[in-house]
Amino acid sequence: MQNQTIVLASRPQGEPSADQFRFETGALPQPAAGQVLLKTRYVSVDPYMRGRMNAGKSYVAPFEVGQPISGGIVAEVVESQHDQLPVGSVVVGNLPWQEYSVSDGAGLTRIPTDKAPISYFLGLLGMPGLTAYFGLLDICQPKAGETVVVSGAAGAVGMVVGQLAKIQGARVIGTAGSDEKVAYLKKLGFDEAINYKTANIAEALAAAAPAGVDCYFDNVGGAITDAVYNNLNKNARIAICGQISMYNATEVPVGPRPEGKLLTTSSLMKGFIVSDYHSRWPEGVARLSEWLAEGKLHAEETITEGFDQIPAAFLGLFKGENTGKAIVKMA
Repeated sequence: MQNQTIVLASRPQGEPSADQFRFETGALPQPAAGQVLLKTRYVSVDPYMRGRMNAGKSYVAPFEVGQPISGGIVAEVVESQHDQLPVGSVVVGNLPWQEYSVSDGAGLTRIPTDKAPISYFLGLLGMPGLTAYFGLLDICQPKAGETVVVSGAAGAVGMVVGQLAKIQGARVIGTAGSDEKVAYLKKLGFDEAINYKTANIAEALAAAAPAGVDCYFDNVGGAITDAVYNNLNKNARIAICGQISMYNATEVPVGPRPEGKLLTTSSLMKGFIVSDYHSRWPEGVARLSEWLAEGKLHAEETITEGFDQIPAAFLGLFKGENTGKAIVKMA
C-alpha cells in the first residue's frame, strides 16, 4: 500500500494558489513499539493556516517548505502497539496532511463516537467551538440585553459565537458575505444579519445597533471593524480572534486608528489564541456538549470529499465558499 502526503511546495506572495501544494507518494508507514498507525478520516482547513505558510516568528511555528502541512485531523487507529489506543479508537489531534500517519499518542485525544458526529470535534466541539467559547465568555462576557456584533458570523467560529451570545440573553448582529449566509444566520437565531458585500456597512451597522455595541467578536478586521469602532458603548469589550480580510495582504493597510474610540468609551480590546486556554479545554468541551445535547447549539459543516481536494477546500476559505466549518472527508 502507498501513502499520499501534501507538502508545502513554496511560500505564497499574497493570496495562495494550488501551486503552493505538492502531492507526494511514499510507502505506508509502520508503527513501532508504543505507536499506532492512524487512518485519516476528516481533515480541518482553517484560516490561521495561511499565516503558517509565511516565514517568520508567530505564535506557532511556520510550515517548512518541502515538509508536510499539518492541522486538525480526526483519525482512526487501524494498527496499534500502544496500550491506551487500541484498534478502532477514534482520535483528534494536530497531524500531517497524510492518508496514513504514525503517532506515539502524544497530543492525541480519544473522542467518543456516540455523542455527536466525529467531524464535530474539528468544529463545534473542537478548536473553533472552543475559540468561540473562551473568546466570547471570558473576554467579551456578554450580559442579558447587551448588543453583540460578530464579524465572519457564518464561519466556523462566528456561528458558534452568535449562538452562545443568544444563550446568554444578548441581542446579536452578524456580518456575512452573501444573502444565503445572512438567511442562515437568521435561521440560527441572530437578531440582525448584514451582507457586508452589498450594504454600506457603516450605515447598516448603525441602523442594526441603535443602542450601540457592547461586545464585538472580531474574526475579520478591515472595514467592518472600523465601522464597529464608531458604535461602541461605554465599557465595550472587543475580542480579536482573526483578521482574515488582511491575511493575503502584501502591504500593511492603513485605516482608522482605534485608540481614541477605545479611550473615550473605556473599552477593552484583547487579542487571544485558543491555546492560551488549553488547560480549560475540557471545561469548554463539556459545556458545548451540554448545550448541543439540549438543542441550544447547532452545527453547520461544508464538507468536501477526497484527499486530493484538501488544497481546494483550504483556498475556498478566502473566497467565502464555506458556511460553518470547512472539512474534508476522506473518500
